[in-house]
Amino acid sequence: MGSGAGSFLKVVLKNFDVLAGPVVSLVYPLYASIRAIETKSPVDDQQWLTYWVLYSMITLIELTFAKLIEWIPIWSYAKLILTCWLVIPYFSGAAYVYEHFVRPFFVNPQTINIWYVPRKKDVFSKPDDILTAAEKYIEEHGTDAFEKIIHKADKSRRNDGYSVFDEDYRY
Repeated sequence: MGSGAGSFLKVVLKNFDVLAGPVVSLVYPLYASIRAIETKSPVDDQQWLTYWVLYSMITLIELTFAKLIEWIPIWSYAKLILTCWLVIPYFSGAAYVYEHFVRPFFVNPQTINIWYVPRKKDVFSKPDDILTAAEKYIEEHGTDAFEKIIHKADKSRRNDGYSVFDEDYRY
C-alpha cells in the first residue's frame, strides 16, 4: 500500500507543471474574473482584464514559436512561475507588465513621419540628411510641390498633431 502512494506522489511531483499550469493560469483567474465582474470595484476588473490580455499574448507567442520552445527543457516551469507572478495579487505582476511595457506601446504609439529621404547610392557619396532630401525632392518635383508639403505639415501641426490628408493633393 505504501509503495502505491509513493509512486503516485512521485508521478504528481514529476508532472507538477502539467497539473498546476491549468489551475494557476486558467481555473483561478476564471474564478477571480467572475468574482471581479460581480463587484462594484473597477480595480479588480482591471487586474483580471490585464491578466487575460497578457495571458493571450503569452499564448500567441507560445503558439508562434512552438517548435523553438519545445527545445527549452525548463519552459513549462518558467511559464508556471511567470503565470504565478502575474496571477497572485500580492505581486501584481500583471499590472506591472501592463503599465511598464504594454500600455506605453499602445497609449503613446510612436508616430512615424514619412519624409522623402533618398537612399545612399554608394559609401563615398555625401551623407543623406534633410537638406539633401529637400534638394532632391525640389529637383524632381519642383518648388510648388515642396511648398505644398510644407504647408500641409504646418496645417497638421496646428491640428493637435493629427495629420490632415487632402484627397485631391497629388505630388
